[in-house]
Amino acid sequence: MKKINFKKELKPLYSASSKKVAIVDVPKMNFLMIDGEGDPNTSREFQEAVEALFSLSYTLKFMIKKSELSIDYGVMPLEGLWWVDDMTQFSIENKEDWKWTLMIMQPKFVKEKLVIEAKEQPKKKKNLPALSKVHFKEFSEGKVAQIMHIGPFSEEGPTIEKLHDFIKDNGYKLYGKHHEIYLSDIRRATPENWKTIIRQPIR
Repeated sequence: MKKINFKKELKPLYSASSKKVAIVDVPKMNFLMIDGEGDPNTSREFQEAVEALFSLSYTLKFMIKKSELSIDYGVMPLEGLWWVDDMTQFSIENKEDWKWTLMIMQPKFVKEKLVIEAKEQPKKKKNLPALSKVHFKEFSEGKVAQIMHIGPFSEEGPTIEKLHDFIKDNGYKLYGKHHEIYLSDIRRATPENWKTIIRQPIR
């Protein structure tokens, strides 16, 4: 059986320095995605989206492992795109106004037909209200600036400011949606050790 570590193969995209900002070119990749809105700390919709994405991602992993492809790989981390309709009004305080897309990257050998088939399996095993909202989509981000934030999400402010200052100081403009990649299992790691890649598309 072939084993693939996508975090290692895609290291520039799924690791970052916490001390300095890096510019990276992100290729087109396929994702399972769910769209929603509201405060992630209090939204039932947000929690249901996380459950559905991970459940479906693990179902696909085991289907691939048992298939004739016979490939074993680790499920990739949860990612989030965050925005408001008027980005000049984006505020860390007004979380109820946030819109979001939660997503998990899928390997190239995961095809839409397999995703449709995989959706039927978790549906039979447990109640996942958000499963019907999951869509399989190609996402292209292009040139981005990114940095690692270590600590609770509530303390991301200075890291985001450092990222935005770097972008402006180097002659770029912010473009697209604020992007976060959650490398830590927040159920197990203590908040001061949470690792989150903060990413911002630039032009």
